[in-house]
Formats: sequence, C-alpha cells, structure tokens
Amino acid sequence: MTEINLDALTTEETSRYDNLDEMSIREILEGINNEDKTVPYAVEKAIPQIEKLVAEIVPRMKKGGRLFYIGAGTSGRLGIVDASECPPTFGVPFDLVIGLIAGGDGAIRKAVENAEDDIEQAWKDLEAYDIHELDTVIGIAASGRTPYVIGGLNKARENGLLTGSISCNEDSEISKAAEFKIEAISGPEFVTGSTRMKSGTAQKLILNMISTSVMIQLGRVRGNRMVDMQLSNHKLVVRAENMVMEELGITRDEAENLLQKHGSVRASVDAYRASH
Repeated sequence: MTEINLDALTTEETSRYDNLDEMSIREILEGINNEDKTVPYAVEKAIPQIEKLVAEIVPRMKKGGRLFYIGAGTSGRLGIVDASECPPTFGVPFDLVIGLIAGGDGAIRKAVENAEDDIEQAWKDLEAYDIHELDTVIGIAASGRTPYVIGGLNKARENGLLTGSISCNEDSEISKAAEFKIEAISGPEFVTGSTRMKSGTAQKLILNMISTSVMIQLGRVRGNRMVDMQLSNHKLVVRAENMVMEELGITRDEAENLLQKHGSVRASVDAYRASH
C-alpha cells in the first residue's frame, strides 16, 4: 500500500488549542464554537467551484440522470443523509439521489474494517444501480485520499460520467480524479485530526448547497416553498395546509380537503386554480 503522508494534510495539522483535557466544559465548548465559526468562510471561498458542478449536474438530471454520492466513514454517512432527505423534502423518487458508503449499509452505524481501502469496490457498488452516462458521481473525503472514493471516481470518469469531489485539503487525490473539484479548506480540527468536526460540517454545508440548488433548478421549489414535500407526519400536514391557505386565501378545512384529494401543495394549488 502507498505510504501515507498525513503531515502534508491541512486536516491533520495540530489543533490551535492544547491541553484540552485540562479545560473546563465552558472552555471546551467555546473553543469548538470558535473553530466552527470559520467553516462557512471556507465554504464561501468554494462557491465558484460548487456553481460549476451544479451547472453541469442540472441538465443531465433533466434528461434522466441521477446523482450519486460515494464516501467512507463520516463522509459516506453525510452523503447518505443528504440523499435520504431529498425524497421527503422535494417529493422526488427515492432513487434519484443515492448515497453509497464503503462497507455497505452496515457501515452507516458501525465501521467496517479496511472498507475504505478497497479501490475497486465503489465502482462495483455503482454498477449495481445500472449506472449510465447521464449520471453524476460525487466523491466525498475530508482527507481527499480515500482509495474507495478515488477508485470510484476514476472508473466513473473513464466510463463517461460526470464526476465531482468534495474535500478539505488542497490538490488532493480525489480532486485530481474528479472533473470538477470542490475544496473547502477548513483548517486544523479542535481535536487534532478529528475530521468529523469542522471538515464534516463543511461537507454537510456543501451537500446542502448542491442538492438544494439542484432541486430548485429542477423546479421542485415554488417561490420559497417545498411544494412537493411528502406529507408523512402531522407537522408536515399542518405546514402544507398553511401553505395552501396562504397561497389561495382559503380556510383550513378547504386546504385540508384539497390536500387529501391531491396529495401535495403543488397539486392542490394547481387544481384549485384550474377550477376557479
């Protein structure tokens, strides 16, 4: 296996804080918060990179393409979280945005030994979904050197898919493997090397930006409303009723009847307007 030089990684730099075990609870919390405050600025610098990738994803998805996230550990879990929230938020099919993690679904809860070091497995995982040229694969790795992700990106690119990467180190291996790189240099962690912290936050923010901007571009938001959200619990039903009431100027009972008949805010509003 290739020798790993962790000293060259920004994410592995020594924390700006020391003697954490001697700090009070308040000092620990304030130190973590002070470091977290720097993350949005790191993401802000990456907006031009994010924009370029989203601009390539949207036309492919309009033609039937899907969006895949691949990652290991925290990065893989973040991709799965973002993918799993798209159907209830935007009313899209469950297989439009898909998150894959090294080691399979069992690794969501419990680490699978050596799974991230298998350079061939990500492409095998992707092939199980009959992947094709309209699909997009985004590799996520704070370090930017995870073999599972690098291998998946290389094979995806070889096969004509759109590829992107999200990392927290400059000029990383996954940046070189992907056609469109996103690098949010969030700096050393509060606990040295614990990339589930600032790096994970940066990745989560970027994933939010990618999926939300893509869904808006695909027409899944009207105004500022989630008009296609799934009405899967009482809170969401009440939210939908409020949206329909506000949009149409009708009573709650009328809004409730429309939603029961048509199933979504968008369909309810459109049906009402078409009949009046």
